[in-house]
Amino acid sequence: MDDKLTILAESLPKAMLQALNPETIGAVPHTLFRGDLIVISRFPYKIGRESRVTKIDGRLERIERLKKDDSPPNNDLYLVDRGHCLNISREHFQIEKRENGYFLVDRGSACGTKIAGVNIGGDDRGGSAELHDGDIIAVGAVGTPYIFRFITFDEYCLVRREA
Repeated sequence: MDDKLTILAESLPKAMLQALNPETIGAVPHTLFRGDLIVISRFPYKIGRESRVTKIDGRLERIERLKKDDSPPNNDLYLVDRGHCLNISREHFQIEKRENGYFLVDRGSACGTKIAGVNIGGDDRGGSAELHDGDIIAVGAVGTPYIFRFITFDEYCLVRREA
């Protein structure tokens, strides 16, 4: 029974990002979605710009990301930035789970990120801020179309029933 509970606990989402508009949905690979939700199964969860794109019929489209070795990828989530001015850096931010909560850590991005209206990072300076359940994350400069809601499941836990 303990093995099954361990397997279940490890396979459940640790947190999720909810894409809040069509532009954000269009920036995320469709295979990562469960509805409009992106599962975060481990931390740190790294997010950055997809740099492997091509123009097809005037639109930026993702090119298949081929893996040539066993090195870990730079990001867990690659977003396609379709704007004329880029909002998303190649290594933009990561979400960390620490003993005292969740944190968004800027990875030296050019445009930074807003959490609940507060600027984090930008100008390649880094920075971090605590994340709370329901916080709105806007990736990039003022007016960015890439907006997520952060969702946690800390109030729910897997309880072992005694036989």
